[in-house]
Amino acid sequence: HVELDTITYSAAVSACEKDGQWATALTLLVEMAFVSVELDTITFNAAVGACEKGGKWAKALGLLVEMSSARVDVDTTTCSAAVGACEKAGFGHKQVELIVTNLARTNWAFRCENQKHPSEK
Repeated sequence: HVELDTITYSAAVSACEKDGQWATALTLLVEMAFVSVELDTITFNAAVGACEKGGKWAKALGLLVEMSSARVDVDTTTCSAAVGACEKAGFGHKQVELIVTNLARTNWAFRCENQKHPSEK
């Protein structure tokens, strides 16, 4: 019997990320909330990454807003995946900055604003 905890779910969401299975990753996040398993930065990062790989920039940004609502910390990986999702959708650097600025009312944006843009690494 495998215990369904944050680590188990994170592993499953990470597997979805590697395969670009964004819909399954999001379903797992919903299931985690439903069964009261704690959502953490690692799990959200994998889901944002799955959305990036699946070309779902709006879903990736929606997850960032959810992270803020759930008071889950955002890190460089989160920001990079969200920016990458927007860039893969064809948004230019200025457009990505505008999106981030418009989301600045949420907690994650303030944490992201000091992160370097992926092209600046």
